[in-house]
Amino acid sequence: MNDARAWDSGYRGAPPPWDIGAPQPPVLRIAERGGFRGDVIDAGCGTGENTLALAARGLSVLGVDWAPLAIDRARDKAAERGVAAEFVVGDALALEALGRSFDSALDCGLFHTFDDVGRGRYVESLARVVRPAGVLHILCFSDREPWDGGPRRVTQDELREAFAEGWRVLAIEADRFATLRHAEGAHAWHATIERSVAAGA
Repeated sequence: MNDARAWDSGYRGAPPPWDIGAPQPPVLRIAERGGFRGDVIDAGCGTGENTLALAARGLSVLGVDWAPLAIDRARDKAAERGVAAEFVVGDALALEALGRSFDSALDCGLFHTFDDVGRGRYVESLARVVRPAGVLHILCFSDREPWDGGPRRVTQDELREAFAEGWRVLAIEADRFATLRHAEGAHAWHATIERSVAAGA
């Protein structure tokens, strides 16, 4: 789904499965380990819980999402909580349009929404905004997840292939997403990926 209206529809009525009303536990663990630094982009931020959690830790965070309704809700949350997080409607396939660059990036549930062509465009888009030696954290649905619903599953090999040029995959670890449909969480991969220093040469 690369249409803003289609994404917006997911936020009308009952909350979608991924909108749990709290930051994802893996994101909090990454933050506790110092996994984010400098300027941070949260690509596909939804209604902003992860962005807000990172901003509350004193990080400079920009949340970007294709769905205007999700961004409106994220901005409302930031105002209600008094958290200095910034949110914009934007296309993850054209992040350079933001006119900014970042030291850290978070993708919590976006990578697995793209088809093969979109996946390549997305990686190129990230490469245009993540600074050399910047770190990207991806949390995506794993091929180990047995549920027959939900988004496309991703293998470790697919992650390594997608980021084979201009990036260095530092680690891929098994983790779990919290969702409204999984009592114990859905199987996920957490990939830690570094932007190549040579990319800025």
